[in-house]
Amino acid sequence: MDLGIKGRKAIVCASSKGLGKACAMSLAREGVEVTINARSADTLEATAKEIRDATGVKVTPVAVDVTTAEGQKALLDACPNPDILVNNAGGPPPGDFRDWSRDDWIAAVIANMLTPIELIKATVDGMIAQKFGRIVNITSSSTKMPIEVLGLSNGARTGLAGFVAGISRKTVRDNVTINNLLPGPFDPDRLRGNIKIAAEKAGRPLDEVVAERAKGNPAGRFGDPAEFGDACAFLCSAQMGYVTGQHFLMDGGAFPGTF
Repeated sequence: MDLGIKGRKAIVCASSKGLGKACAMSLAREGVEVTINARSADTLEATAKEIRDATGVKVTPVAVDVTTAEGQKALLDACPNPDILVNNAGGPPPGDFRDWSRDDWIAAVIANMLTPIELIKATVDGMIAQKFGRIVNITSSSTKMPIEVLGLSNGARTGLAGFVAGISRKTVRDNVTINNLLPGPFDPDRLRGNIKIAAEKAGRPLDEVVAERAKGNPAGRFGDPAEFGDACAFLCSAQMGYVTGQHFLMDGGAFPGTF
């Protein structure tokens, strides 16, 4: 299927590796020029080269901390009028809520709620003016099925979901959609990092716990980031102009609900 977005321009945050990188790669394969972002310049440049070599499209790396006003300005200066915005950020660390300070909560809200809102605010009016825009927020399955040790993420990301639920109904009339893509257990670095903590606490080998977690999913495996990237590209397609304010869960069936 031709997704109808060839020649469009996209900003993809936190995209030097993992799910963000997969989204940038899938968009680039559709002919979208991508501006990618991460804090590590070396890793980001290597990813930019990989995407260019694989797709032949223009890839602009911007190595900044996008949670800061300066970082957001640099990113938007590199791509002032994006047609597509993919918000993404690594989640805050796991732990016990009793140990989290006010500063921990503020950092989580800035990274996982306020930064996406600031980038939406900076880009949505341009999308409305041109009568095309696709905004996808990569959040987490924890916004639908909270994970006890990820309370910081549960709270901040669910706050973003609530904001999107309201604003997305205001923009769709102008062919600007805002949706959330909720990853469950995929196989990027962060997933293994969290499992490593659990394995160490249980005194068990990491590989054994990884295999057990994969087998315990209804799909019998973890997700492939490429699957996630292609889902993101489809949400950004011309064909998805009638879908907004939705929460697309990709978890292999782990959430045991009807809705």
